[in-house]
Amino acid sequence: MSREVCLAQIDLRGGIQSFLERVADRPWAAVIELLLIGAVVYAILRFFQGTRGTRLVRAVLIILGVSFAVMSLVAERFEFERINVLYPYFMLSVFLVSLVAFQTELRRMLLRLGQGGWLQRWLLKNSDDVIDPILTAVERLSKKKVGALIAIARTAEMGPFAETGVQLDAVVSAELIETIFWPLTPLHDLGVIVNQGRIVAAGCQFPLIESGDVDRSLGSRHRAALGMSQEVDAVVLVVSEETGAVSLAARGRLRRALTIDALRAALIHELTTRSLTPEATKQPPSVEKSSTKVAHDGTGQAA
Repeated sequence: MSREVCLAQIDLRGGIQSFLERVADRPWAAVIELLLIGAVVYAILRFFQGTRGTRLVRAVLIILGVSFAVMSLVAERFEFERINVLYPYFMLSVFLVSLVAFQTELRRMLLRLGQGGWLQRWLLKNSDDVIDPILTAVERLSKKKVGALIAIARTAEMGPFAETGVQLDAVVSAELIETIFWPLTPLHDLGVIVNQGRIVAAGCQFPLIESGDVDRSLGSRHRAALGMSQEVDAVVLVVSEETGAVSLAARGRLRRALTIDALRAALIHELTTRSLTPEATKQPPSVEKSSTKVAHDGTGQAA
């Protein structure tokens, strides 16, 4: 075995012994160090929770765990020199592949850091100019059983999705929302995007969630709401055209058959709290069950 390879190998026992010695000499420094590492790992896991990157994170962790076990228990003990030489290049490949696989999540994280979302949340918390008209429109559409799909941005950039529709840049009003979703109008079939207190676009195509992640009976509007809530930091409202039931999607979680009062409370909570909340809003894709009967159309999908 070459000298370079020997120097590159990690002595697990020596590392543990060195760590224990440092803990004994400087216990507070070791505690602070562990807390900082744990906080960073926890923040990363919470950010990916409820997104498509969750399964990728698991896959990467499994690859790293298996490779570390092979190196520690097999390659070093039996002196497999070629494996030891190739291991650093393998880890570099895993890192580069991870950058490509997580490009969507990394982009969203950088956008959140650079957009000053705390200011937007403060403005929303102190104004009902956005929430009230939307709730009024949703209530009227629900009573008339007119389908609707409305995405309300929290902190994320919505430009790429807004560009798929018709640009409006209009003041949020119940009458305008009702007009947009009224049957047979050109924009009624797709979604509306609300950002920074204005309706920025209508007739927008939202990304559909993967069919294997949720109940197959969900219709296209609910799938689009779940997909949009996973792709960007937004709250999505859905009105079923079959039952008039109102649903809310956030971070891959769909709450169905909400009353207007419950919708108001949920909407205010989602729009005025931090992007990462400690409760059920950070769950993977799921649908809350309700006692309300869900109607199905001719294709076998729920409205």
